[in-house]
Amino acid sequence: MDELVCVKDFEDLAYKLLPRNTLDYYRSGAGRQETLANNRNAFSKYKIRPRCLRNVAKRDVSTTILGEKISMPVGISPTAMQRMAHPEGECANARAAEHMGTIYTLSTIATSSIEEVAAAAPRAIKWFQLYIYNDRNVTINLVRRAEKADFKALVLTVDTPFFGLRLADMRNRFKLPPYLRLANFDGQNSTQVNIKGKNTESALNNLGNLFDASVEWADIEWLKSITHLPIILKGILTAEDAARAVDVGAAGILVSNHGARQVDGWPASIEALPEIVDTVGDILEIYVDGGITDGTDVFKALALGARMVFMGRPALWGLACGGEDGVKKILSILKTDFEYTMAISGCANVNEINRSMVVHESYYSKL
Repeated sequence: MDELVCVKDFEDLAYKLLPRNTLDYYRSGAGRQETLANNRNAFSKYKIRPRCLRNVAKRDVSTTILGEKISMPVGISPTAMQRMAHPEGECANARAAEHMGTIYTLSTIATSSIEEVAAAAPRAIKWFQLYIYNDRNVTINLVRRAEKADFKALVLTVDTPFFGLRLADMRNRFKLPPYLRLANFDGQNSTQVNIKGKNTESALNNLGNLFDASVEWADIEWLKSITHLPIILKGILTAEDAARAVDVGAAGILVSNHGARQVDGWPASIEALPEIVDTVGDILEIYVDGGITDGTDVFKALALGARMVFMGRPALWGLACGGEDGVKKILSILKTDFEYTMAISGCANVNEINRSMVVHESYYSKL
């Protein structure tokens, strides 16, 4: 991995290493994948306004999230079925986050169980991503297990009454490889889940049918009633929904379009971020994921009001290329790149990054 010096290097190698069924599942977005491309391209439409002759001899990229100190404002988003990328999957990913002193978010649809990940990375700050299922006992059981395993927060995905249509998975008739399992639904842990699929469709469509499509804002109150953990709402893209998140007592918002995997035509996450920050940024912690690939992306997101960014696919590329060490290197690359961007742009720590330092490209066309 010595020759891999940026996220794109890892991505290019992962494309050569992963089997088609797995690669297409990880990389694909909904529909024509215009939003998928926009997640990345939208960052280039924002420009950094650097400040010069500021003392950056001593630098600190650490921050606090929900009261926990972390080494950098970059964490790992929930992505499903990580053992398709590497035999140690989620456990290796969590250990990398633990080593780097940042947050790891475990997907419900994981190939390593809550308990396996907790044992693999006992000192990591771990969050658990959750759906609300038709069978509420499944949801309750998952929450209880996450609490027992010392996960620090629940990340409720709110943009998924069911899975969007991903054409690559439909063409491939995606299914989980037979040597893997959805570990959080194994045996008596929760319930048996069928991800074999039919001959003519992605197995994910069957899995998504287990989600409760009738979930409404009032159900957040129900979730709060069964847990002591803070609840972060993942998938909010509008100021209106951000205001509702405050009303129901959410602890934070993860601005996200689900990796552009739900509906093509949604905004890039970074495009949606400013209106949400302007609406509730002084009340809730705001995070963002989608399209993060280098330190300038992190800087831009923080300047626009995010407290932290999360990335999903880059960690998968790291897993595919080198397991735990690959993810460590991905995180190290992002941390170093962010520190350089921050310091050369005139900030010695994350608290000095502010809204005046990033503008939309139209700012310069008006001058």
